[in-house]
Amino acid sequence: MGWAYWISFLMGIPVVAIAFVGYLTVFVPALNDNPVGQALSALALISVFTLINIRGLKEMSAAQIALTVLKIIPLVAIIGLGFTFGSPANLPDFNPSGEPVIAALAAVALIALWPFTGFEVVTLPATNVKDCERTIPRALVTGMVTVVVIYLSATAAVMLLVPPAQLAQSTAPFSDAARVFGDWGPHFIAVGALIATAGTLNGLIFTSGQMPMAVALDNLAPRWLAATTKGGSPHLSLLLSATLASLLLLLNYSRGLIGAFTFLLMMATALGLVYYVVVSLAELKHSARSAPAWAAVAVVGLVYSLFAAFGSGLEVLFWGCVVMALGLPLFFLFRGRATATQTS
Repeated sequence: MGWAYWISFLMGIPVVAIAFVGYLTVFVPALNDNPVGQALSALALISVFTLINIRGLKEMSAAQIALTVLKIIPLVAIIGLGFTFGSPANLPDFNPSGEPVIAALAAVALIALWPFTGFEVVTLPATNVKDCERTIPRALVTGMVTVVVIYLSATAAVMLLVPPAQLAQSTAPFSDAARVFGDWGPHFIAVGALIATAGTLNGLIFTSGQMPMAVALDNLAPRWLAATTKGGSPHLSLLLSATLASLLLLLNYSRGLIGAFTFLLMMATALGLVYYVVVSLAELKHSARSAPAWAAVAVVGLVYSLFAAFGSGLEVLFWGCVVMALGLPLFFLFRGRATATQTS
């Protein structure tokens, strides 16, 4: 599970870096038809936030708080714009793909899950959080409710403002929606989108460094992945993750900006579903007799995760299984070493 969790965030890094470049084209139009320039821009962004994370937890936290506060402003603006000037005629058809409803809903379930995956990351730095037993649950609930309200409202606003045919091909949908503001609108929203994607990337890189360190501390990965700087940063783990994420980005850019974004997003989310399924099963086993309400929640989570996995498609499921299988030899190798160490 640690392997699947790490890889899902590893794949999320190029996804968000690609989204950042999509909005960067608003200011640098020459990037639109320049795959090499797009890839280099995404790689530079990954490098910057990897260095920030290597500096230490305080630096990472300061950057995350600043970016989170700044990104809310344009999102609120686009929500107000959409519900004031948007047209219901722009709303896409219920099932524009023409696929059977169940198959279409399954695909949507997978992609819609992406903005919410990673909510459990708030538990990773527990040892560095004051009064973590109270602070972390409050942060988790508050953050999830805020994301649901803002992101669903912002998505609805964009659909009200941009015709569906244009929206389907857009690499910067929020900027296209902001044209109602005037010539300056797309640039204003694009700045907000750049800030939002940068903040997401910062969090993904943080997690991609913390997870290998946690597994290494359990003696199920090379010990050097647990090495930290004076600032508490797992620098070697971060460098490994950033390198592999950069390779993934380069390998998938042949699909084009939107194609690479969609494929890697679905791969990252599909792998994330693996541990959501396992956690749901664990909760069901734990609460089946003692807490029926929590058991019911676990069943809902299990059904949704399996349904979304069905919507990922054969290609994504195949590569997801391959990636999962690659982790099995490592598990048995390091588990044997951990057992030998404990015995000795």
